[in-house]
Amino acid sequence: MYEPRTLSDKFWLVIKGLFMGAANKVPGVSGGIVAFVGGFYEEFIYSLQKINIKAFKLLFNGRFKSFYKYTNSQFLVLLIFGMLVSYFSVSKILDYFLEQKELYVWSSFFGMILGSIYYIAKDFKHWNKKTIPTGIIGLLIGIAISYLNPATQNDNLIFIFFCGMISVSGMTLPGLSGSFILMLLGNYVLLLVDSVNALYDTFSEIIKGDFSFTQNSKRLDTLKILAVFTTGSTVGLVTLSHLLSYLLKHFKHITTAVIIGFITGSLGVVWPWKKTVFKTGSDGNLILDSNGNNIIANYERYIPNFSNTETWWAFFFIIIGITILLGLDWYGKKRKQN
Repeated sequence: MYEPRTLSDKFWLVIKGLFMGAANKVPGVSGGIVAFVGGFYEEFIYSLQKINIKAFKLLFNGRFKSFYKYTNSQFLVLLIFGMLVSYFSVSKILDYFLEQKELYVWSSFFGMILGSIYYIAKDFKHWNKKTIPTGIIGLLIGIAISYLNPATQNDNLIFIFFCGMISVSGMTLPGLSGSFILMLLGNYVLLLVDSVNALYDTFSEIIKGDFSFTQNSKRLDTLKILAVFTTGSTVGLVTLSHLLSYLLKHFKHITTAVIIGFITGSLGVVWPWKKTVFKTGSDGNLILDSNGNNIIANYERYIPNFSNTETWWAFFFIIIGITILLGLDWYGKKRKQN
């Protein structure tokens, strides 16, 4: 049982949800890292684990107060509220900066992941003949995923449900970016850009009393896709949480070693100095998806030019990213002392 939360605790939980939502939106960055560094990863996993048969029995029997306490609903509601707000605010700001100042955004996240590796690894004193090999396996898997080629877009509803189950891994597995997985599956734009924008536009129109979207078949199809994706994400979130809860309970050190290795391997995804390579046909023309977007073939990474001013600004933002994580570490220690 978790202790009652103060108003300050509730506020910061929403803020953490904002950061998790923003991190989940950026390919290569994991919302699970935010939970791990923010010090609420285990509570997050264990709370999700409580969404089980017993919880549904309490709910269907009308024991709402017991259901609320059993599932640690206050924690989950505040966190998810922050994530939802993020998807319609912080993540849109991120989209803007990724378009205008892509190098600096990637540099900041690269620094934050470097800082998170230090944050997680500094107190881990359990390297041995079991954790070292598993840490190396996590590292190799992270590197391998970084170099996979993206697929083409697929709006089949069964595949969309599968995308939901897989993509939510970024919230539960630190270092595994759900949005990057969606990019590899070819559905990043469809599910995290077009669908979210369609929902945003629909809410805006409803507030204005405009229900013309009900006659827009393309909008309705996109909203249906979003509903299936959300259902898949919910199923995946609960399923993965039960698995991770078991692993954290019985194999905590090995699981942590894998996470450290995996996060380190995922640095290749957020390497700041890269350019996007788009797919082209035999005629040399760019291949577009059904929405008219260029289909990404891969990322071409390169060594920075140290005579370029932009490069030094990028290093500055890497330091900013590291500083943010060290600041969170300092804040966490201060709260424990108080």
